[in-house]
Amino acid sequence: MSIKGSIKKFLFSSFREVFLYHHNSLEFRAKLFALVICANGKHGCCEKDIVLDAGFNTYKDKDRARALEVLTYEFIKKVEDNNGLDIDRLVDELLRSLRDIPRYHKKINIQQLKPIAECCKDKNSKIYQQRIIEFLQKTKDEYANR
Repeated sequence: MSIKGSIKKFLFSSFREVFLYHHNSLEFRAKLFALVICANGKHGCCEKDIVLDAGFNTYKDKDRARALEVLTYEFIKKVEDNNGLDIDRLVDELLRSLRDIPRYHKKINIQQLKPIAECCKDKNSKIYQQRIIEFLQKTKDEYANR
């Protein structure tokens, strides 16, 4: 990554609330992707491409799609580094966001999350990812019926 790219990434991470319109909504989506990806300990480019494609399909804006990708991988790094975040805490934060802003259930797009499990080669990790996706579908349905 170039120096310019590194500086841009640092500034984006530091001042997300200022630079991004509806940053909470973007964070919610990034946490969804991070949750499913973290269930597979050996993720790679396949998942990254899926997140970026989902960002382009959702936002139709290159910068916002890249912001989703960067933010998703920030959450993944926090989980992997055991930096105050783990899968259980990610679930808690998602549920808290849904309790506070119930309309966020519309942002849970299961069709965008399912391909992530297809990237996984490990059978047990794939099952874990599928269970997480089922949990998210159940949660989405629960909030949709309120």
